[in-house]
Order: sequence, then structure tokens, then C-alpha cells
Amino acid sequence: MFKSENLTVELASELTALDADRLTQEDIQQVQKLVLDHVVVAMAGSVQPWGRMLTIWAERHGATGKARLIGSGRMAGAATAGLVNGTSGHGYELDDTHDASMSHPGVAVITAALAVGGELGSSGRDILSAVVAGYEAMTRIGMAANSLGVISHGQHPTCLFGPFGAAAAATMLMGLDSDGMARAWGLALSMASGANQFAFEPKGTMVKRMHGGIPAQNGIIAAQLSGIGVSGPMRALEGPMGFFNVFGKEPDPSRLQKGTNDPFEIHNISVKPYSCCRKFHSLNDALEAASAGFSIDTASIAKIKVRSPEMAITGHQMTRPDSVMAAQYSMPYIVGATMAYGPRRYDAFGDDYHCDPRILNFVDQVEVVHDSSFDPMVPEKMPHGVDLVLKNGSVRSATILDSLGTPEKPLSIGGVVDKARVLVAMMDPDIDLDRIISTVEDLPQLDNISALTDLLSVPSYGQNGGPTLDVAQASAE
Repeated sequence: MFKSENLTVELASELTALDADRLTQEDIQQVQKLVLDHVVVAMAGSVQPWGRMLTIWAERHGATGKARLIGSGRMAGAATAGLVNGTSGHGYELDDTHDASMSHPGVAVITAALAVGGELGSSGRDILSAVVAGYEAMTRIGMAANSLGVISHGQHPTCLFGPFGAAAAATMLMGLDSDGMARAWGLALSMASGANQFAFEPKGTMVKRMHGGIPAQNGIIAAQLSGIGVSGPMRALEGPMGFFNVFGKEPDPSRLQKGTNDPFEIHNISVKPYSCCRKFHSLNDALEAASAGFSIDTASIAKIKVRSPEMAITGHQMTRPDSVMAAQYSMPYIVGATMAYGPRRYDAFGDDYHCDPRILNFVDQVEVVHDSSFDPMVPEKMPHGVDLVLKNGSVRSATILDSLGTPEKPLSIGGVVDKARVLVAMMDPDIDLDRIISTVEDLPQLDNISALTDLLSVPSYGQNGGPTLDVAQASAE
């Protein structure tokens, strides 16, 4: 139990006082990078089966409104757009990550900001401050809840923490005060959810994609209900039956607080260059280093020994995954796809590759070893080591603590653009990516965020079933 009676309102008061004038140029550029990465990743997810299914659901059951559905370009209410677009954003394991909270903030926060902003006609400056506030809320609440304990208990941090970030972004755009934001969190408390059972059932994985959409939708609904005066607990975080006491695992509420000069959490984000579970990006980099840039004669390899922290082992050892999600969560399959085709072949996790002998040959060479020296680094770092044991008895090893895309080794805006170009080529070359990029660059000057969201349609979306990501030779630089 916790003695403070006002942690929830204190955090809400801090965040509602934030506006675009307080953001530095560095802050603005970081939000622009995150927004660009998110919108193109969401477009890519929108053409996947789950993205299409959610769009069909919206057409049949979603309320009409002024928020744009990414991919199809159709209109819906903000909450419906939150579910559809958040699912698309989380739809191919390419969305941004906050390592310390083990969550994907963009799919909840940016999704909510664009949906509500589209409905309200919000300016680009309003979107900037809403995104920063949403990332602050989601990540600080997640860190305070002890994300590692939460995920070990079987709950998915993105789905669990996301409603608070989405609600923060939405209430900012709606102009609610600190009590309104705290009330929205009180409502979101009863919507918090997200179980990791999907990781243990290869045919039950599609719901995991929705773990980006569910929190976005719930956060938007919580903000909307708060806006019309629906009451909710005002001590949603620290109350005796509040978030930390119900969902936290040895929580530390002090992590809600930060110093005056501490950077915003947007600067503690990892942008994914690889389309697999974030835990294994350091594994990809270690494989590349140990194999001298994949130049090694693969026929010389007898065994691939993977050294992992404990949290990267349980639930990640499926050797014959038969769904895209299962493949992207399987450590042996990630090794196989990376060794066979390199780490930037997004399509190698698709159904057509699950029986690929090139991949499965490496899968069967994998031996996983728990390296306890890595455990204290998690979740702030997600390290891995690799030992390539060769048939002549020699060993080639590499250990990576900080993978490409982390704050320590950030993906530049140029890297994000390169990633976007690959995704566009895989989806539909008629997408006007240059215009999307220039509009994101103009974000602080936009009078209405619809200038961006109106561009997020895939021209071939409705043609003969539309595009998918299954393009054989696509790769990113």
C-alpha cells in the first residue's frame, strides 16, 4: 500500500500543464521521427489480414465520424479508429518500444492523438504536446508498476499500460483539466487488460495485434466519458484497489516522478529496424557480428548457441511456428530467418517461409542457454550473446547489449525514411511517401492534422484483395 493520496492527480497536473511552447527543437524532431515511423508502420499493418479484418468490423459495426482509418482511407468515430489503427500499428512487429516499461507507446498514444485530433480538427502543435504527454503517462506508469514483474505474471504491458497513455493524449486534445485527465484514468483503470496467452498458442496470435488497438480505443472512450462528466476513481494509480496494487508487481510509485531537467520519455524510445519481438533485436545484431556480416560459410556451422536473459526464453522457443506472430516471437525462428536472409527481410516471417528448409536448418542448430549476467540489465537493456560453434571446433562469438535503434544506437531520421521506403515498396509504390515525409516535417505548422491523416491511404487497398507484405526480395538498408 502507498501513503500518498494524490499521485494520480499530481501526474495529471504535471502533464496537462505541458504545451508545445515547452518543447525544444530536439523534442519536436523526436516526435516527428516517431510519428513518421508510426504512420508508415501502421499503413503496412493495415494491409495484413488482421488490419483488413478490423476495417471490415468498423464498416459493419463502427460509428461514423471524422477520424481516418489508415490504409482504407475510410472514416469512423475516433474510438473505432483507435481500435483499427492501433491494431494496424501493432500489426507487423515494427512499432516503437520503450524498453524500461517493456511497452510500445506509439501504437496507443500516436494512434489516439491522430484519431481524436482528426475528429476535433486539432493543430499539429496540439498533436505534438498530446503525444509527449501520452508517452510520459504510459511509460512512467509502466515503469512504476514494474513492467518486468507484470510481463512475468502473464500480462502484456502495451495493452495494460496503453489506456493511460491514450487517455492522456486524448484529454489533452479535448482540453480537459487535470481532474478530467485523472478521471479518465479512473475510467481506464476498469478497462486495463492484456494477457500473454497468445504467446503459447500459435493459432491464437491475431489478438496480440489488437493489443495496440484495444488500449487506444479504451483510452479514447475513457477520455470521451470523462469529458461529459462520467465519474471515475481519482486515485486510479495509487489507491488501495488502484492500478499499482491490483496490477503492479512490487511496484515503485516513485518512478512516476522525474527531475526538472530530465528528458521526456520520447527520447528513451527504441525504433525497430527489424520485424520481430523487440527482445531479440540484440540477437540479430550479435548474429551479424559473429558471422562477420553474414559472410561466414554457413555450411561450416555446427551449432548456434544463444545466450539470453531469462525473460527472453520462456514462451519464445517454438521451433515450428505456423503463424506470422508465432514466427516473430520464436527465438529459434528469428535466428533461422536472420541467418538465412538477413535481419531486414520483413517477409521472412510470412506464411510462405515457415517451412523454408534454409530457415529450418538453422532453427534446428539453435541451443539456448540462460546467461544470468544479463538478467540485472533487463528491461532497461535487452542483451544477447551468440556463439557460432564451427565444425572445425572453433567458436566465433559476439555479445550485444544495445541493439541498433535503441537510444544508445539510435536509428537516424534517414534510417526511418529508408525503413519507410522499403515498406512502401512492399505495399504499394503509388503511396506518396515524399508528401507524407514533408507533411510530418511541417507538423508544427499544420492547422489541421487531417493534412497528414488524409495521406495515409494505400491506393490499391480495395483492388483484388489489395496488397500484403509478402514481397520476396524486399530488404531495408
